[in-house]
Amino acid sequence: MLPHTARRLVRLIAWGRIGIGVMALLTPERMAEPWVGELARSPSARVLSRAMGGRDLAIGVGCLRALIRSDEEALSWVALGGMADAVDTVATLMALGHLHPARRWLVLALTAGAATSSFWAASSLDAFRPDIRG
Repeated sequence: MLPHTARRLVRLIAWGRIGIGVMALLTPERMAEPWVGELARSPSARVLSRAMGGRDLAIGVGCLRALIRSDEEALSWVALGGMADAVDTVATLMALGHLHPARRWLVLALTAGAATSSFWAASSLDAFRPDIRG
């Protein structure tokens, strides 16, 4: 079993994902606007925003559910969420020159911060896994 603080961090990340997912589903323009500016109002941007929101909602719910079952299952969910955030970071870097100058660094910081937090939480979970090799 994980120490209380590690489980709390994982739970916080999961609830954050759920909140972001719900917001993207309900207000896709608001969630897409930092990335694509005024294009966020387009039907295409709203579709992508909602799709990403569905992804975050699913990862968050999966992580919470995994915490109920076992700490080891939660490790996978948190790490995979971090991987999704890392892909968001790379995609942001690839388009950095095309993003709104005032928002590009905010978006980059948010995506990189989310990836880092998830990977750190996963490593915290991993540090407390029992060694069953021996």
